[in-house]
Amino acid sequence: MNLDGLRVAITGAARDTGRLLAEAFAERGAQIFLSARDLAAAKHVADAISQRGPGRADAFHCDLAVPDSVRAFAAAVAERTKHLDVLINNGAPYIEGDDLGDVSDDKIESVMSAGVTGAMLLTKNLLPLLRASSRPDIVNMISACGEVRHHRSGAHPAFYAAKHAHAGLAEILSHRLRPEGIRVISLFPPDFVQDGPRQVNSELTARSVIDCVLFAVGQPRDCFICEFHFEQVRQASTP
Repeated sequence: MNLDGLRVAITGAARDTGRLLAEAFAERGAQIFLSARDLAAAKHVADAISQRGPGRADAFHCDLAVPDSVRAFAAAVAERTKHLDVLINNGAPYIEGDDLGDVSDDKIESVMSAGVTGAMLLTKNLLPLLRASSRPDIVNMISACGEVRHHRSGAHPAFYAAKHAHAGLAEILSHRLRPEGIRVISLFPPDFVQDGPRQVNSELTARSVIDCVLFAVGQPRDCFICEFHFEQVRQASTP
C-alpha cells in the first residue's frame, strides 16, 4: 500500500502499538506527527523513522490528561501543515484492578481525562485540518473494554468507563461527520500482545490490529468501515 505524502497524527506513539503504527505508516511514505508524554522518547522514535524512510516523522509532547498540552500539540501540527489526512487516537493509560479502590483518586481522574477528554479535545482542535483534507480519517484505538457486556479484561473500572465514553464519542462523530466525507474508524481489540505467532489459537498481536487500520484507511472513499470487533480466542498475558 502506497501512502506517500499522507499526513498522519498519532498519539501515544513513543512505544508499543503507537510506535508500530507510526512506523507502519512511514514505511509506506506517510509524514508522521507523533506525540507522547515523554518528548525524548518521541524524538527517538521520530529520528529512527526519518532515518529509515521513506516517510518522515516529527515528534511533539502531548499529555492527553492536560487540556493545555492537547491544544499545544494541535497548534504545533497546524504550524507544520495546512491539512491532516489521518488522526489516530491511540494514546490512553491502561490500569489494572478489580475494585474501584485498587487505585488512587488522582489515577482515576488521569485515566478518565486522558482516555476521554483528551481524545475529544484533540479531535476537536484538529478537525479544521481534517476538513481541509481530500481524504480525512479519524481512527480510534478503543478496546474491547468499550463493548457492552465485555467482562474478560483485568482492567480497572476507570479504564472500562473511559473506553465506553470513547466509543460513544466515536459513534456519534461517525454519524455526524459522514456527510462531510470524514470517516470515523474504531477498533475494539481484546487484550493483545505486541509480538508473537500470528496463528490460529494464538494471542492477537499488535501487527494484526495495525493491519486492520491500514486496510480501513486504504479503502476507496465510498467505503466507510465504522468498527472492527475481534474474537478473543485466548486470554493475552499483557494489554
